[in-house]
Amino acid sequence: MAQDPQQPSRSERIRGAIMGAFVGDALALGPHWYYDLDELRSAYGEWIRDYTAPRPGRYHAGLPAGASSQSGVILALTLQSLVDSGRYDEADFCRRLDEDLFPQLDGQPMAGPGGYTSQSMRDVWHARQRGWPWGQVASLADNTEAAERVLAIAVRYAHDPALLARYVAGNTALTQRDPTVGAMTLAYGAVLGQLVQGEALDAHLSGKLMAMVKDGRLPFHTVTSGHLDLPRGAEAALQAGEFASPDALLTVSSIASAVQDYGVVIDPAWKVSLVYGMPCAVYHQFPAAYHLAARFGSEFESAVLHAVNGGGQNQARAILTGALCGALGGLQAIPSRFLDDLQKAEEYLALATQLAEQAD
Repeated sequence: MAQDPQQPSRSERIRGAIMGAFVGDALALGPHWYYDLDELRSAYGEWIRDYTAPRPGRYHAGLPAGASSQSGVILALTLQSLVDSGRYDEADFCRRLDEDLFPQLDGQPMAGPGGYTSQSMRDVWHARQRGWPWGQVASLADNTEAAERVLAIAVRYAHDPALLARYVAGNTALTQRDPTVGAMTLAYGAVLGQLVQGEALDAHLSGKLMAMVKDGRLPFHTVTSGHLDLPRGAEAALQAGEFASPDALLTVSSIASAVQDYGVVIDPAWKVSLVYGMPCAVYHQFPAAYHLAARFGSEFESAVLHAVNGGGQNQARAILTGALCGALGGLQAIPSRFLDDLQKAEEYLALATQLAEQAD
């Protein structure tokens, strides 16, 4: 794994994570959701290396190169809520969805800002139209929709894993109610928070996260001791609010170990999409993002472009990878051309900077 000899500050890591997510989102705007890789290469060439506009009749058609999808729009909405409130405020976040986003949607997939509305957000929109209250509208969709916005909450509260867990889990549950989705989304947020704090994405990271489970900061149920050894004493009952298993926290270090194992080869790296799966579900997307971030570290461009060139749901893969690598390398790791050509880059960077100042 490549290492950056110059360690960025925590503020730079926060800004890098946020801008990395926006850049990843925009880089995949044009070539989004090509499951036929021959068709992808025919449309965009052998290697996509910059922003591209969607082709007519495709997802996000009509948007210019460098624009944000609806994932980017919602991430910006989440950032604005955090910055304006000075903290995570669930009521303010929900109000912004109701007042700023939902009036632009019609419940159909190909509608609204950013050119496509995810299944989970469509389900929530329909429920709100029926008058159902927040807290009762979440969808069973198993995509990474929530993760693509709660990453902002994770970097804001990286210094306090208990608050990070509380707010990330709570915000996820507003739109997605599958417990596996919730556990894997919180695990991603916890990993991202640790990277912002300067930890390495390596074989030891899961052990550090498990220690937070043991001391009560992360709400996962576990009865094992030490390195997943036999339990000590009577088995504890699963407590309300806990996820049933800490396995989602173990994934990242298993993948980091595989990256370091010369007997495990995925070459070229974009083929993570074939190994872990090209669809939208969390169990395809998070492992691929962990692999790319563990493999390339702060080499932001390589990691995110391999995420994009893998096809399928490459937008989620690039957002999640971009945030991880941005946290590892800081804002300085993101090539200037990606920032220069990103639509609304100044607005996004201002929000990221304000968030970093509040987090400090």
